Parts: sequence; C-alpha cells; structure tokens
Amino acid sequence: MRSFYGYIRDAWNSPADSYVGTLRQGRMKSWRQEMTVTPIDRPTRLDRARSLGYKAKQGITVVRVKVRRGALRKARYVRNRRTKHMGMHRNNPGKSLQRIAEERASRRRPNMEVLNSYWVGQDGRQKWYEVIMVDPNHPSIIADKDLNWICGKSHRGRAERGKTAAGVRGRGMGKKGEGTEKTRPSIRAHDGKGK
Repeated sequence: MRSFYGYIRDAWNSPADSYVGTLRQGRMKSWRQEMTVTPIDRPTRLDRARSLGYKAKQGITVVRVKVRRGALRKARYVRNRRTKHMGMHRNNPGKSLQRIAEERASRRRPNMEVLNSYWVGQDGRQKWYEVIMVDPNHPSIIADKDLNWICGKSHRGRAERGKTAAGVRGRGMGKKGEGTEKTRPSIRAHDGKGK
C-alpha cells in the first residue's frame, strides 16, 4: 500500500502533467513579489522536506529563497577590444544556485543552521528553493535524538562551508577512489592555492 507522500512525489516528478503545474503558475505571481528570503508556514513539497529531515515542531522553520538564474553579469565598459576578450560573458559562479540560496538563508538567520534545501520552482529569470533551518539552541532540538547532532560546534556555518547535501555535491565529495584524487582534502588545498 502506498503512502500519502508517494502520491505527492509522483506529482512533483512531472509537474506539467499534474495538479502541481497549475498550482505553481498561480503561486509564482506572488512569489515574484516576495522578498529574497521569505519565511513560510509549511513546506510546499512535504514529501521532500520530510525526507531531508523536516519535522513540524518548534526550533525548525522553512524559508523560501529566490535566486537569479544564469551566469554572473558584468557591465560592458568602453575599451578598444573585443567583447570576447573582456571577461564579460561566461562568468559562472563557482557554486550552484542551490548553494547560493542556502548561504543567503544562513546569513539572514544567523542564529539558525541550514539542514537541507530543495527546488520548488523556476521561471525565465529566477529559481526558488525552500531551505529547512534548525535552531541548535532550542530545547526541543537538543532533546531530539534525530536532530541534536546539529547542536555540536563542528556544525556551525554548515552552508558556508559546503557541508549540506548541495554543498557536498558541489565540492565533488559524492565519489571516492579513482578520478577523485584532487578533491580531498579540498580542490584548493590540492592545487596549493588555498595557502
């Protein structure tokens, strides 16, 4: 017998073919007018949030973060050279938009730690992610056997240090062995540029 979360997951796997597409188009109009980091009452994708550690209890909040899509823009200055050689195009950030969203949420709420995040929508200009945040000093989190690991000092600044699932993926830590010789202890440490 399938669970309730299984039906939600199927709907989000193909948003255009399910009720999610219609709902999301209506929601995005209001999402575009929101602040960059907006607190929300409950997750939009309950199945994904629960699988990433979300619980409906005190000490846990969810925020929706808006990130501009595409590469980094640079203004074109007037010089006697080709645009190709100006370093104007293809200035890509060294991390994913999901990591940027997590870092923005972490900066906005400095007393909380980022647990994880997931994609909820995009249009031609922006992407939206929902970030699950945990207060490591809240008594209900300290007493929670599933979440109290985040209360340790070694987990401070998880998003900025690339310790979330998106950060680990972006740092190339998902694999071990052949082909990953340069990723540990870090890419910059291996190149000698981090000193």
